[in-house]
Amino acid sequence: MTKKHILITGSTDGIGKLLVYRLAKDGHHLYLHGRNQEKLKNLKDELLRINDQIEIQLLVIDLSNLSEIENLVSDFLTKVKQLDVIVNNAGVYKSAKPLNADGLDMRYAVNFLAPVIMTYPLISLLKNSSDPRIINLSSAAQAPVDLHVLRGDRSDSERSTYAQSKLALTMWTMALSEEFKDTTVTAVNPGSLLNTRMVSEAFGHHWSPAEKGSDLLYELSVGEKYKGVTGKYFDNDRGSFGPAHPDANDQDKIKKLMDETRKILDRIN
Repeated sequence: MTKKHILITGSTDGIGKLLVYRLAKDGHHLYLHGRNQEKLKNLKDELLRINDQIEIQLLVIDLSNLSEIENLVSDFLTKVKQLDVIVNNAGVYKSAKPLNADGLDMRYAVNFLAPVIMTYPLISLLKNSSDPRIINLSSAAQAPVDLHVLRGDRSDSERSTYAQSKLALTMWTMALSEEFKDTTVTAVNPGSLLNTRMVSEAFGHHWSPAEKGSDLLYELSVGEKYKGVTGKYFDNDRGSFGPAHPDANDQDKIKKLMDETRKILDRIN
């Protein structure tokens, strides 16, 4: 197997961590994001015990700090010249603080705006790859985007804003696939109520093992089965590509979402 250069956000817990273990065993070069430096360092030590030949770089940042992501990415670009896969896996449902420092809902900030800010500058590296891939972690929970909630004019429940943020991410996935046709861009529901800490905190129970999600992410990241299938939504509850929320392919709504997103990012930067 060709060794890939892979960036995974939210790599210290849940399906992100399980994915990283498998990629390390294969010997891929890993760029691991987390918000806790100690947990990241411990993860790196664990992975090097699995395979001491792999290259690992750590990216420490709280993705709710949107204004800091650009600095992180700028520094990343000075050190890294090759990237094949981006897995936007980090996500939040419950949060001790409902809003980030910019007055934006935490779920929108981490689940949608952070991947947008981080991914666009890194596409310059993906263009050097023979098989560039972007995988965005969506959800079976998807609800129509309320632009007032997105920009922080009003609030909504945790459940609603989480579902809105995941639909926003899916809509952006479709837009990204049209903008960068040489890159495989996929939105994925890794499976409903997997056995992860986030699910446990949010719902108190699970339906399926976390490996159901990490196995799919592994295939989408480095496998051949879905190579080149872009601009699609993979529903792992069905085990196949399928329809997302109807708004995910509504070009007018996608344009309104991205126009509003650009305004928000211009404001906070």
